[in-house]
Amino acid sequence: MSGGRLSQKERQQIALGLGDGLAYAEIARRLDRPTSTITREVMRNGGPTDYRADAAHRATERRAHRPKQATPRAKGVRTLGHQGDPEAVRQYEDTFTTLLTSQGLPKMASRVLTCLLIAEAGSLTASELVQHLQVSPASVSKAITFLEEQGLIRRERDERRRERYFADNDVWYQSTIASARNIGRLAETARQGVPVLGPGTLAATRLENVARFSDFISESILRAAEQVRDVLHTRPPDGNAESSVRR
Repeated sequence: MSGGRLSQKERQQIALGLGDGLAYAEIARRLDRPTSTITREVMRNGGPTDYRADAAHRATERRAHRPKQATPRAKGVRTLGHQGDPEAVRQYEDTFTTLLTSQGLPKMASRVLTCLLIAEAGSLTASELVQHLQVSPASVSKAITFLEEQGLIRRERDERRRERYFADNDVWYQSTIASARNIGRLAETARQGVPVLGPGTLAATRLENVARFSDFISESILRAAEQVRDVLHTRPPDGNAESSVRR
């Protein structure tokens, strides 16, 4: 499998393949390249409908000749209050963000939640998140709203009247409780359909099974979460900067 940058000829082959309606995997096979290379090349240069080989090649050349600068993300680790190796922290941050994204969280929400989880002080302001993530305030605001709706973070004002965002020590407990309640609402809604569709019908029986299963799962999760919360919860040592958990 070949490596290195794509050549202009390869980009022309990509454009021809897209024009013929070939899948990224097939184009990659013909060029002996990873599918991810082709996907990334096309998506950063206009997408499958607007990809142009010459324009993509010029854009790549311009990027290659830009002066190298210090990585903002590595420098931004200081925003999180860590004293260790910035690159190691950055790599761990990327690893945790990728995990959250793979489990269903939107990418920006995953990035914000990871920042709050690993920030030494236990909280960050919107401006600190913007500075660290190098994104727009609107992107952070949207992610914060989503995370609040999921019960994953909370907000409060500090002594300077700035809003600070917290991912408390019991964040996964709160998230689990919210998830269990959502499952409970699913059970309730499924059961409402039984009389509508007619008791004894195949559809009603199907919905009743959904309701029973969801009820059991919801109640089991809620009971287990309450039982293990205090047993497994590790509290920070005295003098830790993180805000105490609000019960």
